[in-house]
Amino acid sequence: MTKIYNELYINLELLKAVIMVKRKVSIVIPVYNEENILESAITTLKKDLEEFLDKYEFEIILAENGSRDNTIKKGEELSQVHPELLIFHYHSPDYGLALKEGINRATGEIVFCDEIDLCLPEFYQKALKLFEQGDVEMIVGSKRAKGADDRRPFKRRFATWVLNTLLKFILGFKGTDTHGVKAFVKKPLMPVLDRCLVGKDIFASEFVIRAERMNINIKEIPISLDEKRAPSIKLLNRVPKVLSNLSYLFWNIRVKNR
Repeated sequence: MTKIYNELYINLELLKAVIMVKRKVSIVIPVYNEENILESAITTLKKDLEEFLDKYEFEIILAENGSRDNTIKKGEELSQVHPELLIFHYHSPDYGLALKEGINRATGEIVFCDEIDLCLPEFYQKALKLFEQGDVEMIVGSKRAKGADDRRPFKRRFATWVLNTLLKFILGFKGTDTHGVKAFVKKPLMPVLDRCLVGKDIFASEFVIRAERMNINIKEIPISLDEKRAPSIKLLNRVPKVLSNLSYLFWNIRVKNR
């Protein structure tokens, strides 16, 4: 009987170990000239993640790209305090390509792409719950979906509307938003990532649109957000590159079917 009890105990412990295995989540955040808000943003994000630690382990990847302040130094200091925090330097100020590199470096089963001045805890709650239910492969936090509450200044909201209209007209986008916070299961999205051609602000849009065209199971979640600070790059300065990248994608996606 003692042998039977010992074997039963061992099997129960093995079963418990299997049940308690945590899913790994990577959070990739591009950062550019963020020295002043980096520490407070990471502290807040870590606090918001505490409610999920019974089921998930997290790594936070800061994709620094061309900062002219002490963002890299500050990130390295923070990584000494927070072992789950990593920072790398991308050689030029390119939000999209830095984000793409961060996704490639991510080791989690699930990847969140976030913004240093967003980090919305309700998005994490809803997205992780959807992933637990299965089926969905990508979740987009939409500023324009029904139920969203976008409290940014009018010019920012208008710019989002213009971009989404262009994406629908030029690239056949069927959703309501592409830019900003999103989450996805990494493995099925890597072939999508490999096909992406552009960087800067339009990379995030291309990633979602290519996922849509490659029949990835996508769900949108309406989000609520304020503008916590002015963008690090002025809106009008982005326009020429946005238009250039949209033209390039139209040629490759709609004409060449690449």
